[in-house]
Amino acid sequence: MIFDVARIRSDYPALAEGFLHFDGAGGTQPAEPVIAAIAGAMRTAVSNRGTAHEPARRSGEIVAAARSAVADLVGADPAGVVFGPSATALTYLVSRTLAAGWGPDDEVVVSRLDHDANVRPWVQSGATVRWADVDLTTGELPVEQYRDLIGPRTRLVAVTAASNATGTVPAVREIADLAHAAGAQVYVDGVHATAHRPTDVAALGADFYVTSAYKWSGPHYAAVVADPAVWEPLHPVKLIPSPAGAPDRFEYGTLSFELLAGITAAVDFLAGLSEAGLSDATGDRRSRVLAGLAAAEAHENGLLARLLDGLAANDRVTLCPAGAERCPTVSFRIDGEAPADTARRLGELGICVSHGDYYAVEYFEAAGLRSTGGAVRASIYHYNTADEVDRLLEALG
Repeated sequence: MIFDVARIRSDYPALAEGFLHFDGAGGTQPAEPVIAAIAGAMRTAVSNRGTAHEPARRSGEIVAAARSAVADLVGADPAGVVFGPSATALTYLVSRTLAAGWGPDDEVVVSRLDHDANVRPWVQSGATVRWADVDLTTGELPVEQYRDLIGPRTRLVAVTAASNATGTVPAVREIADLAHAAGAQVYVDGVHATAHRPTDVAALGADFYVTSAYKWSGPHYAAVVADPAVWEPLHPVKLIPSPAGAPDRFEYGTLSFELLAGITAAVDFLAGLSEAGLSDATGDRRSRVLAGLAAAEAHENGLLARLLDGLAANDRVTLCPAGAERCPTVSFRIDGEAPADTARRLGELGICVSHGDYYAVEYFEAAGLRSTGGAVRASIYHYNTADEVDRLLEALG
């Protein structure tokens, strides 16, 4: 697989401003085809979905195309793709719908590694909460603890596919197998992982998988996917005249057709990340997405190794530990300096990083860092380069 980062960077107009973007975990810059697709949809006559006239039919086609695109991205059934404004909103939708059939004797298992969007909706569901802890020495989320946490009263296990704080990739499939053996469902937060590695929801054992398009070069819109058979018995509260069938009954109000056009364009863009994928005219989009993300992952891992080596050589840097398997995201602190000050000083040099707890509340509370400002996060994305990593390290030095 060939990964031409110069060619790929040319498709991101925002990069021309000259900022160094190490804040992809908080949101990536949009690719030019995404921008064009959104603008094109807004310049074309569309109306609410229907069959009476062409603008109504167009909007239906946009929705169907976006469901198909997300399905190709994560290995799902288009009929099981539900759209919404954010991963947080969609997770609340699913939690409230499931919790309508739960009582206080039912249990959910959440982890202290997760973004709060995959913690608080379950904590607030009314079920009894059981906590999976992070090994703060290794950065891992130990699987063995789930054998004690999951039992006959467990209704759902919520776990991240990759930590947005440290990059740690937990053994989701092993956790899912334990949950399914007890008759529980598994809700996987794929917001951080989807951008950095090929995804297969069936291989993960995810009953529900949520992802946000703005983390993978798309617009600010999200999707949660499940097998249509999983959606079928679930009935959220809704307006009387809104669609009764799934997945439409889970989508409140009129969908953003222009953003859905952008989602399709974003998946098509990811399918072209690998030069080998571009030349494979016979490959379907799912195959090309897998090839493109695999090529991007290899590129990002090379940059991650360079970054970690450079940080290790700086004796003022303290890293937050991450697991052996990880995404290209690093959290650290500069000794004697508040994370907000580090981020501000880097920002003055045109280097964009994040600071604080990045909504990974439980992790930073457990690590004892939240009350003192959390950490600084440098998150690599496929449009970053070795030169940019070196400039970040030089600035930190």
